[in-house]
Amino acid sequence: KAALHRPTQRSCFFSLPRSLTMKISSLVFSLPLFLDAQNEMGVRGFTNSRTFLRKSYSSASTCSHRMVTSSALNAENLTPELEMMTAAFARMPDEKLRYKQLMFLAQKLAPMPDNLKIDANKVPGCLSTVHVHATLDDSVEPPVVNYTGDSDGILTKGLVALLVRGLSGNTAEVIDKVTPDFVNTAGISASLTPGRNNGFLNMLATMKKQANEVTAGATTTATNEEEEISSASIVTSFDEQEGRPMYNAMMSTLINFLKPTSINLVDNSHQHAGHAGSKGYDGESHFELEIVAECFDGLALVKRHQLIYTILGEIMPKIHALQIKANTPEEVAGKVEA
Repeated sequence: KAALHRPTQRSCFFSLPRSLTMKISSLVFSLPLFLDAQNEMGVRGFTNSRTFLRKSYSSASTCSHRMVTSSALNAENLTPELEMMTAAFARMPDEKLRYKQLMFLAQKLAPMPDNLKIDANKVPGCLSTVHVHATLDDSVEPPVVNYTGDSDGILTKGLVALLVRGLSGNTAEVIDKVTPDFVNTAGISASLTPGRNNGFLNMLATMKKQANEVTAGATTTATNEEEEISSASIVTSFDEQEGRPMYNAMMSTLINFLKPTSINLVDNSHQHAGHAGSKGYDGESHFELEIVAECFDGLALVKRHQLIYTILGEIMPKIHALQIKANTPEEVAGKVEA
């Protein structure tokens, strides 16, 4: 009988009403930020944790517009950190707590070096003086942007801290997609005057611009370095040889037109002395050319030879034979040999 009446594991579980589940979720999500602020700041106006619990529970049912859905946050294209903070702010029971949370964030904001507080980093259109600066961390792939910032206004500094914390550690592409609507979803806009709200929009726009600039700058720098390396490897001159007009003319023409990374022209005329046509132009009749150039990429062997013959133009009728070996740098590196 005891076995028949033994409670199963299933009977130990029960379901909470959806309304109560939502209230608890709201409380759990917003409580950590508040407690951090209470412990760190010790602001007299803050309520104690019991009062916060009571106000949060009661407000969860009366302020249903603050219950943020995942779809609403996704529509704003927020970063993970910004999404978490937006939801936490939205679940706070009143504007006073949101205002004090912004002050807490302002206090926790890392100091901005004075040498970065320059006009280039100044945010235009703000009532307070605001500076933000972006750097690129290319030690990870893809590279991410990190920010530092400051303001001489406490509330504005809190907004800077919110953006610095919420946007740092993300790519420029992710940052650029963030919409400013989250400030309304978080309930923060109610504490902002029209002037401060415009300043907030300018902060976000400036930080997006900086993210794109530092990312594009790094790409441009890398491209320029590659181009400099490539340019440095291109042959631009040769030692002219006295009494060898054909050799000098061929070398000069090929270098100017083909921009080779390697070129070696050998006069083998002496090996063909006495043969028909060995006389050539002043004894220069037979040449062997080894040339490496990017311009050969995608061209078949015959096309490469035709290109060289065309470039040499009037010189070709003056010599008897030209043996050619033309490759690209990649082919020389061992991938494919033409």
